[in-house]
Amino acid sequence: MSRKLSKFLQISIPLALGVFLIWYIYNSFTPQQLAETKRYFADANYGFVLLSVILSVLSHLSRAYRWSFMLEPLGYKTKLANNFMAISVAYLMNVFIPKSGEVSRGIILDKYEGVPFQKGFGTIISERIVDLMFLLFFTALALFIEFDVLKDYVMDSIPTFVLYVFLIGVVAIMILIPLYIRFSKSNINRKLKNFVMGLKEGIFSILKMRKKGYFLFHSLVIWWLYLLSFYSALHALLDTASIPFGIVIIAFVVGSFTFAFTNSGFGTYPAAIAGILTVFGIAKTAGVAFGWILWVSNIASILLIGVLSLILLPIYNRKLNETSII
Repeated sequence: MSRKLSKFLQISIPLALGVFLIWYIYNSFTPQQLAETKRYFADANYGFVLLSVILSVLSHLSRAYRWSFMLEPLGYKTKLANNFMAISVAYLMNVFIPKSGEVSRGIILDKYEGVPFQKGFGTIISERIVDLMFLLFFTALALFIEFDVLKDYVMDSIPTFVLYVFLIGVVAIMILIPLYIRFSKSNINRKLKNFVMGLKEGIFSILKMRKKGYFLFHSLVIWWLYLLSFYSALHALLDTASIPFGIVIIAFVVGSFTFAFTNSGFGTYPAAIAGILTVFGIAKTAGVAFGWILWVSNIASILLIGVLSLILLPIYNRKLNETSII
């Protein structure tokens, strides 16, 4: 498979899945359900939506501050503004090209802070591992609260064949990549080994950092802000405002996983949120409306802040350089 075709498929398949889910839900609604969904949009309390967006942006700021704790053991003291704008651009890139945000973060940090890409990217991978641990914690909590209901939902939503293929693929990758790195003598492998060494240094920066307590604190802050952002948005609709906190966690977990399937959850997020809330007795129309209100509001903030960051990054750093020369 050519590189261009591979990139095209990486972009087009998630988009096609999102478009299909939007089309499917729209066509499955009766005219009455469509009118009811529109009423939810019209009657929503957008003050809670704004609060949700603010909490989400604060989580990005906390993430930017936490990143400095990972870079410090590598010998780099980066500016909070550059960290925040790099993260904002990363979220922006992920909206259009899945998984490209991590690469853009590393490139921006290399360009404006002089952190070698491999090392910066290693800290990003390390950060993702920490985030995965927190997501798994919330997943375990959700399973503990409503194991039977959540298991039935997952099994009904995802074909068993797909789950098996996914697990086999993960195992195969975990076996084949180390074997290739260990035994291959190609030029590509030499570059790959150098790249892996840079990643390793970045990943183990967590163990070297002096402010582990601050890092853990901000990790907790980030994920509680995520959860509070979701919880605040639920109060925008009367039908979702009184959902028990246990179900909030379950819906939050299900929604979080959808970001891996399409561009920042395009199409899949509202569908998954509607699906899980329906399991717990919330009208599908309310679930769809809530999912779209939350997704659109957050994506709008990501687009706005991301574009502003792209514009301000060179201006901010040029002024810093001019000031340092003076």
